[in-house]
Amino acid sequence: MSRTDSYKTKQKELLADTIKSMDKVFTIKDIYSKLNEEVGLTTIYRYVDKLVEEGYIKKNPDDSYQYLGECEHENHFYLKCDKCGSLIHVDCDCIIDLSNHIFKHHNFIPNTKQIIINGICDNCRKEI
Repeated sequence: MSRTDSYKTKQKELLADTIKSMDKVFTIKDIYSKLNEEVGLTTIYRYVDKLVEEGYIKKNPDDSYQYLGECEHENHFYLKCDKCGSLIHVDCDCIIDLSNHIFKHHNFIPNTKQIIINGICDNCRKEI
């Protein structure tokens, strides 16, 4: 994760590594527990809020979070499974056509770095 602040602290690096290691949906308390309470809750909340603002983490309506990862490509999106919560990163230029359509027909410029499409992943679909 790139950081906009000019210095790195040991706590922030520990937080960044922990967040990157989270598999699916997580909460602040999950991070706190995983860090064995080495980093204070206030620090965790502030850092996570900053990452949400920068687009590295998505905050869900139930106050859970998902790490979206880093991508060098401008045009990408995510597929989120409604059943298991997995998040699949997709680098695909088809999002450009969708973006152009949305702009042309709906007068709206989408942020192509944070588009999430919900549905059911292949593994969960096989279980149905």
